[in-house]
Amino acid sequence: MTKVFIDHQKFTTQKYGGISRYFANIIQGIKRTDTMTYQLGVLHAKNHYIQNEPLLIKGSLSDRVLNRKERYDYLLNEFYCKRLLEKADFDVFHPTYYDPYFIKPLRKPLVITIHDMTYERLPEYFWAQDPLTQQKRLNIDRADSIITISNTTRKDLLNFFDVDPKKVSVIYHGIDIESPLQTAPVANLPEQYVLFVGDRSGYKNFYLFLNAFRQLAPRFPDLHVVLAGGGKLEIADREFIQRLGLTDRVRHINATDEQLNFLYQNTQLFVYPSLYEGFGLPILEAFKAKSPMLLSDTECFREVAADAAAYFKPTDMDDLIDKLEATLTNSALKAELVKKGTKRLADFALQKSIDQTLAIYKSLA
Repeated sequence: MTKVFIDHQKFTTQKYGGISRYFANIIQGIKRTDTMTYQLGVLHAKNHYIQNEPLLIKGSLSDRVLNRKERYDYLLNEFYCKRLLEKADFDVFHPTYYDPYFIKPLRKPLVITIHDMTYERLPEYFWAQDPLTQQKRLNIDRADSIITISNTTRKDLLNFFDVDPKKVSVIYHGIDIESPLQTAPVANLPEQYVLFVGDRSGYKNFYLFLNAFRQLAPRFPDLHVVLAGGGKLEIADREFIQRLGLTDRVRHINATDEQLNFLYQNTQLFVYPSLYEGFGLPILEAFKAKSPMLLSDTECFREVAADAAAYFKPTDMDDLIDKLEATLTNSALKAELVKKGTKRLADFALQKSIDQTLAIYKSLA
C-alpha cells in the first residue's frame, strides 16, 4: 500500500483556489483506489475543499480561537507537518507549495508540481524581496519527480533551471467532465456583461482590459464588466475604475465555485487577458459552462484552448478593442467557439490527470 503525504500550505492559505482544489482532487483520486492511501498534514483550516476531511481540530470553538489570526492556522499546521516528517510514516511526499521547511528532515521521495514560471519569465512584475523564486529553486533541486501542468511550463522550467528532463512529466490539469455543471445564482447580476476572473495585478493585464472596455462602453450602453474573485476591490482598484468613469459599469463578486459557474454560463464573453500563465484552468471552466472566450495570444493559451477561443495581441489595446467588439457582435462566432470548446474539453478529463499523478507516486514508492 503506497502512502502519500500531502502537506498543509495551500489548504491553510486558501479558502477557495486552483491549487488547493488540485490537491483535493488528488486526494479524492487516492480514495478511489485500493492500492494507495494518504496522509494530510492539516489540523485545522478554512479551506472549502477539505471541509469533509476528518481533521483533528474541528468545530465552532476551535474556529473562534484559530480564526482570530490567519497566522495561527499556518503555524499550527506547519508544526504538525514537521512532526509527521520526523515520523516518516509515508512513502512519497507531495507539498502543496514551495515553503522549503521540509527539505532537511525529508527522508523519502519528493514530488513537486510546478504550476507556472511566471516569476522567472516576468520578474519585473514582482517584489524584489519575495522569496518564492528561491523557495521554488530549492524544491526543484531536491525533487525526485517534477510535474509541470503544460508543455509551455516544462519548456520554461528546463530553460531556467539545470534539471534532468527525465525527471519532468507533463500532466495537464483536468476537470470533471462527467458530472453536471453545479451552479448557484448571483443576485442583481447585469443582464449583459463580460467576465474577468481572478487576480487583477501586474501580468494579469487587467488595466489594459479595462481601458479597452472604456473605449467600447459608449457603443455598448447596456454592457457591464463583472469581476469574479481576486480579492476585494482595494482603494487603488476603486480609484482606477472611477477615473475611467466606469463605477456604475463594473461589479466585483467574491464568487463560490457554483456562482462562478453561473457567471461563466451567463456571460456574453469571458475575457482572459493575462500575459502569461502556466496553464489557465479558467479556460476549462469556461469550456464546461459553454462560455465563449477571448484570450491573449500566448503560447500556453494556444496549447490549452487551441482553436476554441478568439485571440488578441497581448499588449495591443487597439487589437483588444477590435477583437472584443468583433466577438461580442458575432453570434455565429460565439456559438462556434462554444461548440469547439465542448469538443476540446474532452481532452482534459480529471480522471486522466489523477491517474497520471498516482502513477508517478507508485513509480517512486
